[in-house]
Amino acid sequence: MMRLGKLAVSTACIATVAMSGCTLLPAAGPTANAIQAGAEVPGTGGGLLARYEIIDVTPAVIEALRGRPLDSLLASFGDHRPSAEPLIGVGDMVAVSIWEAGSGGLFSGPLVADRFSAGSKSALIPEQPVGRDGAISVPYAGRIQVAGRRPQDVQALIENELAGKAIQPQVLVSVTKPISQTVTVTGEAVAGARLPLSGHGDRLLDVLASAGGVRSPVSETFVRLSRGPVTATVPLTTVVSNPKENIFLRPSDVLTLVRDPQTFLAVGALGNATELPFQADGITLAQALAKARGLSDFQADPAGTFIFRFEPAAIVRRLAPGSKLTGTPLVPVVYRIDMRDPNSLFTAQAFRMRNRDLVYVSNAPFTEIQKVLGVFSTITGPVASAAAVYSTAR
Repeated sequence: MMRLGKLAVSTACIATVAMSGCTLLPAAGPTANAIQAGAEVPGTGGGLLARYEIIDVTPAVIEALRGRPLDSLLASFGDHRPSAEPLIGVGDMVAVSIWEAGSGGLFSGPLVADRFSAGSKSALIPEQPVGRDGAISVPYAGRIQVAGRRPQDVQALIENELAGKAIQPQVLVSVTKPISQTVTVTGEAVAGARLPLSGHGDRLLDVLASAGGVRSPVSETFVRLSRGPVTATVPLTTVVSNPKENIFLRPSDVLTLVRDPQTFLAVGALGNATELPFQADGITLAQALAKARGLSDFQADPAGTFIFRFEPAAIVRRLAPGSKLTGTPLVPVVYRIDMRDPNSLFTAQAFRMRNRDLVYVSNAPFTEIQKVLGVFSTITGPVASAAAVYSTAR
């Protein structure tokens, strides 16, 4: 009897420890109270150290998030149509044809006396690249500056140089390979290459079609356009659906097609805790929760639904003007929504998810009590059985 009493006392002590020390129990993540308390922790200097911002999702917050600046090709580069008559540039391949009014000149064949033929009256100078000095060589005319000029302007310049040397020369200048009037298409294009721009002007989708289209699904493809020091990235679906984003390309543009499947992480008390994909045009929080099979009926704390995300400091200044974390470009933010409130169902339909967001639903407090009771019953079960045996034996 004494031993049994000691065992009961020991069991009670263990149960008390289990009840008071819930941190010793297994858990899928922090509770809602732990997330609230963890936003600020004691610092080394005695003050509080801010680690992340907690922001309740309200219609005002959603409206502020809608003002978050997104990449736009139209806003970054404008929609300026290139010149209808492209200029000759360094590296272009240029061919020159010269005609003379009569035979026997610098570029025409001699007159053949015993034939009716007057001989050839033209000569074709083989194509040549425009040098780094911006010039090409023309016999009897020397180095002709052609870079930055139209072909017809170069024709008149060569004719002036040959005047008095050739017989009424007429010149035709052709740009056979307009290297300076090209754009580079790389990445997920079917046939990435350096493609020439037409004098009429080519929009982004025109160039993309010339490159054979894209290999990856349109919903997972992003367009990254680099022009000089500026680079902007938008979903290909945005370019397809919004004609204003289908801007004209300029010479030397670099168009890169990037496959980047958009995903979010669903963890905690959800029906499906995993990484889930969504299309490039985005989804709402309501759709994200539906993809994760909603909140678990037996585990979830509806008031403990959180979205973890890094936001630009400019956005955080609007959402939390007194934030201590806006000294860095990206601020860790925890958005909190109470799914017990019926209005939250409308709010969840307006809250837009971002790539790599983490949706976390904490366990309900009763779930932690169930765990403690489970541990308690595991410990006290053998004692109860022993007591029953002892009582039966007596």
